[in-house]
Amino acid sequence: MSNVKVAPSLLSADPANLAADVISVKDAGADLLHLDIMDGHFVPNLTYGPQVAESLTRFGVPLDVHLMVDNPERIVPLFLPYASYLTVHVEAAPHLHRILQSIKDRGVKAGVALNPATPPETISYVTDLVDLVVVMAVNPGWGGQKCLTGMERKVRAVKGIALSSGRDIDIEVDGGVTHENAGLFVSAGATILVSGSYLFKAPDRRNAIIALRESTA
Repeated sequence: MSNVKVAPSLLSADPANLAADVISVKDAGADLLHLDIMDGHFVPNLTYGPQVAESLTRFGVPLDVHLMVDNPERIVPLFLPYASYLTVHVEAAPHLHRILQSIKDRGVKAGVALNPATPPETISYVTDLVDLVVVMAVNPGWGGQKCLTGMERKVRAVKGIALSSGRDIDIEVDGGVTHENAGLFVSAGATILVSGSYLFKAPDRRNAIIALRESTA
């Protein structure tokens, strides 16, 4: 079985039954809980605040917090107490080194996310601070989108940069991940798969997580 981690995206969970959905994916074998924080500016959608992140810590599954926000330096401190991974978008962070260092200073793993059209080379100068690179396989803002074609090539490019750094950097793919394309991403170098609607709509979430882990290109 693959060592890839699976992180269900709570953007696709039922907001009225969030606790039940979290327990369901936890029992199904989820490695992380992926929490998208959207501000209505960097992306058009609005989602969760730090109170929700705090409440999720009681389930004992590491929290993978993805900030899709403008001015992330103002939002990072609100989520640092609850996150195992905390990711900011390179497109929204003109002072990226400073933000990543502030995350690492709190003992949290620091992540950088790249929108589909953002070149992988933009992370080359921060690999000494990065623990996670999130490759967006859709344009962020809404769940349930279909994966854009060719994103496995970008994963492979990010993997090359990570290897050149000599550091152990996780590569996460977020957006439209299913058992049909998971193998392509894992073969290209992905170590974490974020999956939302595919998992939460699955009749058997445990089997869906297993299918993601065992998919081959």
